[in-house]
Amino acid sequence: MQPGHLPVEFLDAQQIDFVEHPPPVLSPQERGDVDRLWAATKAHNPTAFDGPLVASLGINLPGTGPLVVRWARMTYRHRALRKLRPAEEVPGSVFVTVLLPTEDGLAVGRGSSTTAAPGHWSLPGGSAEPPAASRPLDTASLRRDAARELAEELGVRVATEELQLWGLTRGTRFGSLGFHFLAPPVPSALVRRRHADLTACETERGDVPELDKIAFVPSAEQATCLGSGADYLHQVLGQYFST
Repeated sequence: MQPGHLPVEFLDAQQIDFVEHPPPVLSPQERGDVDRLWAATKAHNPTAFDGPLVASLGINLPGTGPLVVRWARMTYRHRALRKLRPAEEVPGSVFVTVLLPTEDGLAVGRGSSTTAAPGHWSLPGGSAEPPAASRPLDTASLRRDAARELAEELGVRVATEELQLWGLTRGTRFGSLGFHFLAPPVPSALVRRRHADLTACETERGDVPELDKIAFVPSAEQATCLGSGADYLHQVLGQYFST
């Protein structure tokens, strides 16, 4: 497969600046279509929440200096623009993941029926949330998002400062940016126990866990046995195990 056809590309993440912009202007027709599609999503999945998220409006790749990420505050319903506009005119997602090493391999999880990608395997993580109006979006805030997602999905708590930015990817279709953080190694038995405890607590409350199954991937080749996965998954695992 040619590099240009891979789902994501890796970017230099040594220096990153984040610059906030207004969200894209929607025509009255687009606003109506977005609302209609969101209503259909809610009808199919009543647990869907039109929460705030960070959207990528593109990046600047200067010859020297930091990589500049242009971003805007939007909500989940605006992902419907992917069905309404050409791919190059759609704001991408900004999301975080955590690479959690164990003696049995990296921890991955399968999305439950209430998630945006049911049945798909991914690293623990999720969409980045916009900071409060008085605070900047930066790597530190994304690191906090990653630590929160790890706790919410696996029940594993890691000190925020222990997460190191390992890699940055950009989707070749919508330009979504993935900030991938590396956590300190933990025993796989601990991950299994924490996820089981989390699942039991959520089930008792009448909630559906975000990850209905977890697994450990010891090599990039083994990842192919998982089945459907996030678009970035195989490339990120391949990069991780090759280094």
